[in-house]
Amino acid sequence: MSKKITFIRNANQLVTLTGSSDAPLTGKRMDQLNIIENGSLWIEDGLIEYIGVDGEVAERYKDRIGEAEIIDATGKLVTPGLVDPHTHLVYAGSRENEFNMRLQGATYMEIMNKGGGIHATTSATREASHEVLFEEGRKRLDQFLLHGVTTIEAKSGYGLTLEHEIKQLEVAEQLHEQHPVDIVRTFMGAHAVPAEYKADPDVFVDRVIQDMIPEVARRNLAEFNDVFCERGVFTPEQSKRILEAGIKYGLLPKIHADEIEPYEGAELAASIGAVSADHLLRASDKGIAMMAEAGVIAVLLPGTAFFLMAESADGRKMIDAGVPVALSTDCNPGSSPTVSMPLIMNLGCLKMGMTSGEVLTASTINAAHAIKRGKEIGSLEKGKKADIVIFDVPNYMQLQYQYGVNHAHTVLKGGVIVVDAGRLVCNTFTRILN
Repeated sequence: MSKKITFIRNANQLVTLTGSSDAPLTGKRMDQLNIIENGSLWIEDGLIEYIGVDGEVAERYKDRIGEAEIIDATGKLVTPGLVDPHTHLVYAGSRENEFNMRLQGATYMEIMNKGGGIHATTSATREASHEVLFEEGRKRLDQFLLHGVTTIEAKSGYGLTLEHEIKQLEVAEQLHEQHPVDIVRTFMGAHAVPAEYKADPDVFVDRVIQDMIPEVARRNLAEFNDVFCERGVFTPEQSKRILEAGIKYGLLPKIHADEIEPYEGAELAASIGAVSADHLLRASDKGIAMMAEAGVIAVLLPGTAFFLMAESADGRKMIDAGVPVALSTDCNPGSSPTVSMPLIMNLGCLKMGMTSGEVLTASTINAAHAIKRGKEIGSLEKGKKADIVIFDVPNYMQLQYQYGVNHAHTVLKGGVIVVDAGRLVCNTFTRILN
């Protein structure tokens, strides 16, 4: 059977990020994108075969160009497919009423303690059918894809019972099987303490450890285990117990850390060997130093701070300290209802002190490493999946400079065009397989 060949030609800038598959980029290397001017890619059967200057690639494959589907990227920017390493994709309901409450002075934790916040979404998600959750998730995935995102992480955490956590993870699994966007699943049964356990949160922690984690692992429903380590939610000691239980069952640790106040979340992430610590708005200098030493990836969520009208995490400080930094939307109904990674990159520049190059690295290869996919996606290198975005801008700096506009013109998933001229051209119920 003949190979499926695609030839992307004449990109004004081709951002490769080569040489970053083994580990996330840190320090000054985060601003080194390895750009090829007038670049081209040769793709065979969904994998990148060769990258170079257009004339060189055309000469190398001159006898086979007639077999290829040619995509003209003249005047455009070509990058790896964007990766979103922290989302709460599967949920029901909306919380615009809380948005108005916060505009009148209510804080995130005040709303949560009155039964809103995560608890409100938990109620709606528990009541929703599998079919409703699937359809709502599919619509969000379509929007992610239209904005150039080809892989995401998706957490549970709006069920808070074994039955409903499994329902969320099974919906995410079905979406992964049927939608072009790849989904990496994270169990987050420890997202909040349910109202029925408020009098004794340790009993709920026991349920997570003894009932939920073993069953999620047995069913192979998740790769990662996450916990919300925050005063009023889970203590560092409780969080450690939950993460260690996950490790015992093969679930890699992640942690929502130091979002509202310093709470030793970054320190815990480093000491336990977490893949990532996320949020980190109030992380201590000690915690940042420990994360750098341990190689824990900081997944920063500037959209959340922006939406909550809070001060952002100090991305500049973390990069200068040697911490590998990734960016994410934190897509969720309460604190960051967005699917736009380009917007997040803009906020990374304006609110976190990051450069245009650093935010692109943080949204591609470092984000891929934050979900253990750095060897497969996140950079444009021979043998990697041809997950690629062609943006209708001439260079990578305009991607963040012209904010509030979706510049994703063409998106390829595994070498197959799934977005063309800014429109979905795939059946998003059909899996794109290499």
